[in-house]
Amino acid sequence: MGGEAVARFGDGLAVGPDLVAAADSAVAQARLPLDGPPDLVFVFVCAQAPDAVERAARRAMEVAGTPNVIGCGAPGVIGGNHGVEDSSAVSAWAARLPEARIEPFRLETLKFPGEESDGAQRLAVVGMPQTRDDDVVAVLLADPYSFPVDAFVERSGEVLPGLPIVGGLATGQGGRGSARLFADGEIVDTGAVGVLLGGSVMTATLVSQGARPVGPPMAVTQAEDNVLYELAGTPALTKLEEVVAELPDKERSMIEGGLLIGIAMDEYAEQHERGDFLVRGVIGADPEAGALATGDVIEVGRTVRFQVRDAGAADEDLTLMLGDLGLAPVEGALLFSCTGRGRAMFPNSDHDVRLVRGMLGTSGIGGFFAAGEIGPVSGHNHVHGFSASILAFGPEAGKGAR
Repeated sequence: MGGEAVARFGDGLAVGPDLVAAADSAVAQARLPLDGPPDLVFVFVCAQAPDAVERAARRAMEVAGTPNVIGCGAPGVIGGNHGVEDSSAVSAWAARLPEARIEPFRLETLKFPGEESDGAQRLAVVGMPQTRDDDVVAVLLADPYSFPVDAFVERSGEVLPGLPIVGGLATGQGGRGSARLFADGEIVDTGAVGVLLGGSVMTATLVSQGARPVGPPMAVTQAEDNVLYELAGTPALTKLEEVVAELPDKERSMIEGGLLIGIAMDEYAEQHERGDFLVRGVIGADPEAGALATGDVIEVGRTVRFQVRDAGAADEDLTLMLGDLGLAPVEGALLFSCTGRGRAMFPNSDHDVRLVRGMLGTSGIGGFFAAGEIGPVSGHNHVHGFSASILAFGPEAGKGAR
């Protein structure tokens, strides 16, 4: 990094059927540039069988040089300036954070009886460390089949006020029950794991939703739950047809491939442009009612704008957001990229990590391809799709401004 022989962050990648050996190699690569033993290590394993993930995870924890090892199985991993999808591989990321407070955690869901009248059950999430005034950021890896990740993340501001949460949804290649999560020496197949960072650590977060707004901003004038009936006083479907009619052919074809809608996060902003929206899918239409169904509840009075996404828009959005990160110099980063990006969107699996590495001018970047990405937009934590969520680390305390 910057021509120096030692660094505070490192990453590694090893590909091959022997995942125990791959874990050895990836962790060794990640530790190599550090100026001492790591304080925190993340390990991600891509394997067909959950047992193979477990074996690699155990070996990684043995050789990491710190008890603070966090990770999961994944359909693809990121490290060594590459992304690898659907092949046996291990990526590792190691950090020297001597002045940080590092608290690994495991979250579980407990069920309680609900109101007698409806017979429903209430869920409570337990295991989160006690909050402190100097908390900086939390990294969360969750199994979406056994953990209420959407509800937990969306409501995190109530119990973790002001704390950014970054991470991803971990899924095994066998679907339900095949996920493996590891933290603090344990390997589990349900719930969520992560780490809370506090104290003297300098970070910045970024979520690139990979979408470009089209058409004008509009107020929601009639809606119920996740169904939009009117936009700007016009039936929602009619308004969409009006917007599409005004678009150039290229953007019109992009809408045909998948329509999105952005919810403005700051209603008081003078303009609502790229990066100002929480992007959600448009999942259906009702021609008789002139209505559109969306992937989220949008209240009357909110400002929305239709969005399109393709490789060009995703590349442009990530480039612009990295340029506006506001943290310099960046010494390392964790990258959680959607499985819908990689080869599904770009010519190869390397796009996001190479763009991040080039724009930030640093190595020490590791992560995985997630089935949903976690990160804050306009100060509120959300679960996203088709996004790249990044946690960047700046210099040690006293060597830069937070």
